[in-house]
Amino acid sequence: MKKAISILTILVSALAFAQTAPDSLSVSPQLQQNAAQRILSGNINSGVTVGGYGEITYNQPESKNGELDVQRLVLLFGYKFSDKVQFVTEVELEHVEEVFVEQAFVQYKLGENINARGGLMLIPMGITNEYHEPTTFNGVERPSVDGSIVPTTWREIGVGVQGRFNEISLGYQAYVFNGFQSVNGTKVLGGSNGLRNGRQKGIKSTVDSPNLSAKVDYYGLPGLRLGLAGYFGRTQAEDDVEKIDGSSIGISMVGLDARYAYRRITARGQFIHASLTDTEDYNTLNSADLGSALQGWYLEGAYNLLPLAKEQQLFAFARYSDYDTHASVAGGLAKNESYNRDEWTFGLSFKMAPGAVLKGDYQLKGNALDNSDTVGQLNVGLGVWF
Repeated sequence: MKKAISILTILVSALAFAQTAPDSLSVSPQLQQNAAQRILSGNINSGVTVGGYGEITYNQPESKNGELDVQRLVLLFGYKFSDKVQFVTEVELEHVEEVFVEQAFVQYKLGENINARGGLMLIPMGITNEYHEPTTFNGVERPSVDGSIVPTTWREIGVGVQGRFNEISLGYQAYVFNGFQSVNGTKVLGGSNGLRNGRQKGIKSTVDSPNLSAKVDYYGLPGLRLGLAGYFGRTQAEDDVEKIDGSSIGISMVGLDARYAYRRITARGQFIHASLTDTEDYNTLNSADLGSALQGWYLEGAYNLLPLAKEQQLFAFARYSDYDTHASVAGGLAKNESYNRDEWTFGLSFKMAPGAVLKGDYQLKGNALDNSDTVGQLNVGLGVWF
């Protein structure tokens, strides 16, 4: 609690330095920025930039008690040392009790089309892992594909390069990171949420082999942005077990994503597939039920119900998601059909002003298990980004 109070005090005292962030839900995907990009592209010559984003949510599952939560409050700090050297960090408070560093990296401008980066950074995979500020996506909760397959928010410590070639409408990122942890404390990788338990988040991270991550974005067609991402490597095992069969698994993940905006219409979709090796030995060693392949996709369309001339916007949207953390299994592991899930989300996003949104949606959640029921859930949320 003392840490939270101290961070909030810093935020209040620094509000004079805050900049209004562009509202990315309705602008062309070619112009979209996330929080770190906003700070890096700021027009100050030197010194500190401060911002933040946050979400307060209400989730009401069918036939269960509802939950109210200050889900997250993220404080953004940037410092510009010179025209070539900048620092960005995000400090996240989750559920009013946990404090994490979400990003902390230095960027050095090597040339017109290339920047070097090093530190704790987001893995460029899919859409939401990099663009997860609450005003940048529809729905109170982030898409379930991102939570279970990617898994958002996925960040690790690494080094690499980033840049864009505007003459051919191409952006790129390429990094070397430490990987997921094979066994994270008492948590193992498994069928219910795939690789999510292995995120090290820069917390005394174990590293025994490098992992490669890269993404290219094409934005040469009006209103359209296309992304292709890859991630390849192995999970990280502790010294005393790293030579044992099953102490780590191999990961090959590929992602495709697309975003489109034209006047009052927006659409997006993504597909993620991860192929895992050595899962049979891993499951035997750790009494786990990790699948040998994870796969998920979603499609979403939205329409602004208010006239374009109004500052406020009211997006009605629908999203269908399909994701399976047991897309395939190895050895004697039986495929669990409850991990093959689908989800409809229908809702509204009311943009009160750039940077402030009120959201409401209803979800229908099902799975491929015989005789399973579709479960409904109502969600309402407030989101800000400045």
